[in-house]
Amino acid sequence: MLKELDTDFSATFWDVENSLAGEGHVVAGVDEVGRGCLAGPVFAAAVVLGSQSELWHGLNDSKKLSKSRRETLYQLIVDNAAGIGIGVAEVSEIEELNILHASRLAMARAIRALQIRLAQELHILLVDGTYEPLWQEGPIVAPSETVIDGDAKCPSISAASIVAKVARDRFMGTLANEYPAYGFERNVGYGTKEHLAALQKYGPCIHHRRSFRPVAQHLQSELKLYG
Repeated sequence: MLKELDTDFSATFWDVENSLAGEGHVVAGVDEVGRGCLAGPVFAAAVVLGSQSELWHGLNDSKKLSKSRRETLYQLIVDNAAGIGIGVAEVSEIEELNILHASRLAMARAIRALQIRLAQELHILLVDGTYEPLWQEGPIVAPSETVIDGDAKCPSISAASIVAKVARDRFMGTLANEYPAYGFERNVGYGTKEHLAALQKYGPCIHHRRSFRPVAQHLQSELKLYG
């Protein structure tokens, strides 16, 4: 069982990652974001930091960072990481596969995107959570190790969580320009009070996940099947 670490990775910044990946191995951290949203795709990122640089000591679980801090770290990662890949699973795929498998598919796509950009061979994937990527096309890129709370324990996973979060938030901001009624630039698709009120008033748009309960309940109420 992995030991608990300070969330700033201070004294043991690389200990868990090195114990799982092996020192000197090329390791990619993998994470996804957007599973709990009512609207929008799920995003995933795969990141190879490439060095145990002092640069990375500001990394943390993206959920524990302010928006401005995430943006700063995102740019730091983009400018200095050895490789980054982003993968997306669309709303239609979430509805077809379910959100868990769609998230796993997005992770596999992020890893393949990373592989194209990376000059080195990957030795191991450290994946946040308990589920491995869903490989639908082509061979498995590298063996994977799942890490519960990995975004608070492994620097590479933390970096992936930041990249996925910022990339998805920016995408949802573009959707807000097309669908301003839902406040996507603020709630990024999560079921906030504002979002639920807009859903009740305007109904779902094409980017809403119709299998998710608040959206499904609204559709059922319109058909007089619920409430």
